[in-house]
Amino acid sequence: QVQLVESGGGLVQTGGSLRLSCAASGRDFSGYAMGWFRQAPGKEREFVAASSGSGSNIGYADSVKGRFSISRENANDTVFLVHLQMNKLKPEDTASYFCAAGWTPRKGFMQTRSVNFWGQGTQVTVSS
Repeated sequence: QVQLVESGGGLVQTGGSLRLSCAASGRDFSGYAMGWFRQAPGKEREFVAASSGSGSNIGYADSVKGRFSISRENANDTVFLVHLQMNKLKPEDTASYFCAAGWTPRKGFMQTRSVNFWGQGTQVTVSS
């Protein structure tokens, strides 16, 4: 059974930091691109960051470049981790953040239709 489980969301003030983590299990995710999307109330789900299976191709949405950093590690042969370090948070970063596994239509980029597996989401709220 495939599972992607996010953790690390919460409430933070403007300018603060949070680190999101996603634990993927149930298959070998080493060859999958993994990334993060977010969705604010009333808005479409949008791409945030992605990393190729090897970690050699990484990309970010323009809105988070220079503030967010994605990384991944293979905890063991059965659990695959992807992290999103979020610094200098802004109120407009407030959203539910979703871990995703799939493929990249171009280097360092994922789109919702290229996602095979989703996590359940974790809420990030940035207060002004």
